[in-house]
Amino acid sequence: MAWIAIVFALSSLFAAVHAEPREVTISSAIKLVHDRLKHRLHSHEVSYGSGSGQQSVTGFQGGDDGNSYWIVRCPNNAVCEPGQTLGEGAVFRLQHMKTRRWLHSHLHASPLSNNLEVSAYGDDNQSDTGDHWRLEIEGRGSVWLRDQKVRLQHVDTEGYLHSHNKQYGRPIAGQYEICALQRKSPENIWKATEGVYFPATTEVQSD
Repeated sequence: MAWIAIVFALSSLFAAVHAEPREVTISSAIKLVHDRLKHRLHSHEVSYGSGSGQQSVTGFQGGDDGNSYWIVRCPNNAVCEPGQTLGEGAVFRLQHMKTRRWLHSHLHASPLSNNLEVSAYGDDNQSDTGDHWRLEIEGRGSVWLRDQKVRLQHVDTEGYLHSHNKQYGRPIAGQYEICALQRKSPENIWKATEGVYFPATTEVQSD
């Protein structure tokens, strides 16, 4: 009868794995992985030495670093509940979990490629439209799912969250530049991977 117990245990494990939420939802804490280069969207208390001088955002190869978690939030002046899903065209914000700053962009030039700078800016009580990003889902699908290819377009500048193989020197040696590019490219595709996902409730309306 031991084999029956083994089969039951495996079946329970399979069911538990497949019961995990698949939707990226409001208040979920996620990591975003660059589709081509496989690094994670990352920030830390290191400021840019040029441009805005705001907190830098980079691509980081390590998978276990807590500085790569971002919390999915509503846009400014909107009310939504934890667990709401994001459909094609939905506008949202990403808040860096450790420093509480918002993923931000503007017209300052990025340090390495001279594209649009992406920074982390503000705090729990300070946020503006420079923190707003619009979801574009690659391929089929009506809502954003974990491991699904997406693009994030900055609302104010229309630049896509982007990375490439240019790397910084000290004090963040080996980390990759994150910027915004005002055209679609294979280098601005991302996937949500590790994280804590709130179970889905209702959908955030798209524009």
